[in-house]
Amino acid sequence: MSRWKGLPASLDHRVRHLVVHLRRLKDHSGLSLTALAARTSYSKSSWERYLNGKKLPPRAAVEALARVCDADAPRLLALQEIAAQAWHATRPAPAAGQRVPRPAGRAGRAARDETAAPAGPAGPAAAVADAAPPSGRLMPLPPLVLGALAALVMAGAALLVVRLWQDATGLKRAAVAAPAAGVPGAAPTFTHRPGEAFGCSVRRRAGALYAGHSRTDTAVLGSGATGWDVVEAQCLLHRRGCDPGVVDGIVGGRTRRAVQRLQARSGLPTDGIVGPDTWKALRR
Repeated sequence: MSRWKGLPASLDHRVRHLVVHLRRLKDHSGLSLTALAARTSYSKSSWERYLNGKKLPPRAAVEALARVCDADAPRLLALQEIAAQAWHATRPAPAAGQRVPRPAGRAGRAARDETAAPAGPAGPAAAVADAAPPSGRLMPLPPLVLGALAALVMAGAALLVVRLWQDATGLKRAAVAAPAAGVPGAAPTFTHRPGEAFGCSVRRRAGALYAGHSRTDTAVLGSGATGWDVVEAQCLLHRRGCDPGVVDGIVGGRTRRAVQRLQARSGLPTDGIVGPDTWKALRR
């Protein structure tokens, strides 16, 4: 298992989150950087830069790693899109005449739509322009116009605060599940070291089983998924008599087979993927 260098302190937490996931997948696969380069169209030096936070891993590289490691590609691509937004937002402003790269995917289309959005209908600002005398001398604004302008400024500030709050909340939900009331909470970020195993303390609360790591009943966990939701599922699999192996927070082959045994016992499709129906069977 490789020893990773510490990521740059200046790296945005959203980019850091993506890189840590990619590192875990690479380590869990047992592939070296040389072997990874041989099985993808990216060189060993490129993978070294991507996995050490020196360069943003492009979408195609993330897809290639997911394919090689048999991981959940849609989830990784969602993390890459969030990381790409953060990466481009924190890059230094380009020099005059330098072309600015546009982020790909939904984020890029949203940015272009906002840039090309047409101006709205004339409002209080137009009334202010019309109120200026032809001679160019300034004229006091009517109280009604001043009140309308103040309302517009306050509404804009409120929308900005709400948007920032929504973005922060969405990122937190993507990174780690929030703890339930009365259930021991998960750590703010999931970290795992080679050979490390997590403890399980399964208890029944309000008619459902909880292991104290996550309260989710909707997270979808496929091959290669990592995090506290996986730790929770592995603990509950042990409780249900389906041994997933070491409780390491990573969905590997043994965990998938344990999920399939539980699904077969519960009359569910045996696809080895933990979804809402499998969570119900785990928490009974």
